[in-house]
Amino acid sequence: METLFTKARLFITRHARPLDWARWQFHFENGGKENVCRALAAYQNDNGGFGHALEPDAWNPNSSPIQTWAATEILREIGLTDSAHPLITGILRYLASGQDFNGRFWYTVVKSNNDYPHAPWWNMDSDSICHDDYNPTACLAGFIVRFADKDSPLYTLGCRVAQEAAEQLLAGERENDSHTTTCYLRLVEDCEAAGENALFDMARVKNVLRAAVAKWVSTDVAAWDTDYMCKPSQFIASPGSEYYPLIKDSADYECDFIIKTQLDDGSWRIPWGWSDYPAEWAISKNWWKAHGIFMNLLYLQGFKRI
Repeated sequence: METLFTKARLFITRHARPLDWARWQFHFENGGKENVCRALAAYQNDNGGFGHALEPDAWNPNSSPIQTWAATEILREIGLTDSAHPLITGILRYLASGQDFNGRFWYTVVKSNNDYPHAPWWNMDSDSICHDDYNPTACLAGFIVRFADKDSPLYTLGCRVAQEAAEQLLAGERENDSHTTTCYLRLVEDCEAAGENALFDMARVKNVLRAAVAKWVSTDVAAWDTDYMCKPSQFIASPGSEYYPLIKDSADYECDFIIKTQLDDGSWRIPWGWSDYPAEWAISKNWWKAHGIFMNLLYLQGFKRI
């Protein structure tokens, strides 16, 4: 296991962004939380939103909901919960601005993505694209509920969007994919952390999410290393998760899978790619590999395998 860890560290030191080096130090070398925050701030724009390829598949420097969601995931990862921190107040300012928001949904894809290197799934093909996915809206609504001032119009908006998201989930009228399911899990987590368990029927929402987690985790473990598959780590980080019993066998197996599939360079294979911008993808691929190293090592750590 020491070899796995040592090889992973070498990849990070050779190929990762300053942000990811700060994340590595925070998780594994007693680095400070503020070092991560300083590195993350480089991706934040004046309007409080995030861009600049923080999500490595879109090199758009402009703020967008997806890039801002990516920032909230890093804040969650390091446990930053100070609602007065500039990173959090900036995100709230962006979400309150109405930019990239149609009154019900923050846009999954923004038009300015088209002007910069990006993966095909971040391309906006038409001005009339329908923005009606709760990825990342459910997650961003949860962020607002957790961190916005309860006397602010933004908090009222966040509560309303959270309630609408829950109603849509319970109605069963849309087929949410695994990514949207993750956003709902974040919504529940943030509402519980904020003590807002009465915003919607929490028990019923959790029941629906339990079924979704069990549905989306792929049991075709032979394809995990070759295809883009939903694995347990997308939903849980340790056996302490309330969703763990639903996917126990797959979750336990993922630890063995991670250990046996590390590449010689210390990273893990990225099971996707984009061909329109090969030079940029070659760079983004290493950024994704660094992210994958964190996710894999933190998962092993959560299961006490390292």
